[in-house]
Amino acid sequence: MKSGRHSSHFFILNLTSVIRLISIIILSLVLVVILIGTLTSLKPGYRVSSSAVNEAAKHLSSKTLYKYLLSDSQLLVHHFPDTDERPVGNLVFEMLTNIRFEDPRSFLGRELPGFEIFDSKILVAGDGADYTNMPIESVPPDSALQSKDPATQNTEKIEENGGSDDAKQRPGRTTGGKKRVLIYFTHTHESYLPYLKGVTNPDLAQHSKINVTKVGARLAQDLEDKGIGAEANTTDVLKLLEKNHMQYYQSYQGSRTVVESAMKNDRDLQYFIDIHRDSRRKKDTTVTINGKSYAKIAFVIGGENPNWEKNAKLAEDLHNLIKKKYKNLSRGVILKKGASTNGKFNQDLSGNAFLIEVGGVDNTFEEMYRTMDVFADVFAGYYWQADSVNGAGSGQSGNR
Repeated sequence: MKSGRHSSHFFILNLTSVIRLISIIILSLVLVVILIGTLTSLKPGYRVSSSAVNEAAKHLSSKTLYKYLLSDSQLLVHHFPDTDERPVGNLVFEMLTNIRFEDPRSFLGRELPGFEIFDSKILVAGDGADYTNMPIESVPPDSALQSKDPATQNTEKIEENGGSDDAKQRPGRTTGGKKRVLIYFTHTHESYLPYLKGVTNPDLAQHSKINVTKVGARLAQDLEDKGIGAEANTTDVLKLLEKNHMQYYQSYQGSRTVVESAMKNDRDLQYFIDIHRDSRRKKDTTVTINGKSYAKIAFVIGGENPNWEKNAKLAEDLHNLIKKKYKNLSRGVILKKGASTNGKFNQDLSGNAFLIEVGGVDNTFEEMYRTMDVFADVFAGYYWQADSVNGAGSGQSGNR
């Protein structure tokens, strides 16, 4: 009788465990179904996707990712120093709150009306570059766009497009008369205060002739002197907008027709450079190197086009090459996207397209020409190296 009672208790205990296990399984299945239903019902923008994971991973440095991935190998971990790594707690806090202590914009940026205008991202920072001195683009008032050109001054000091003194000798390689680089100007009338008599407001620095096109003409001549066929297309985009009853904010639509026409008429074109003038003042756009004053240069990439990663890689390579020659000349590579900006800058037309801000409203042509001479030298080195690697056969030795 006793043994029978023990068997009964054992059976009851086992039955209770089985019921509990079944309940847990059923509850788990219900939770899984609810979770799946919730995830699949979310709007595309809120779903966990590879792009979302990629965006989250951008908050981690490559060294940190490597360190976590290789944490099981003590031999490999020792190759990654701890001195420049942030605590894991800080990284988790940033990912949860999207607040970054090194970026003051992240504290109130979403709460301040109009602040999204400055919501660009630094992909590669030049020395001294941060979110307080990034390139800015101020829209000129209608009075500056519709009125006659202001009187000019100091124009006798503007060196005509003669190219750099170092490039007068005949190049060893050429593109055989083929144009490889298109230089154009979306904001064609962007001008400079030192040459506009009586103009002190940076927003009014506009002129139909004394403007950024002269900088592009210098670059085109420099590239030609180095054997690379280049064209500076000086189409007046502002007049193009007026002709088609378009507004200033549609400037990139206007310049797009210029680029598309050039691409259609000349299949040999490979690189597309849109040259602009920054609206910042001289302290942010000028650097003295070896006793000479240079206009700083900044690369701007549109983050809303399928080519942005390739465009950004090209800009980063050129930035690094400039940095090797003149450490403080390049301000870095900036990514712009969102409702407050164009986001494409016509860079969706080619994987070899980028925008450069050359100098600011206070710079002189002498300073900008020096910078273009350096940029042309760097670009030529990059071009011929890429030409050799790709085996495109565009380069020709000897005479033009």
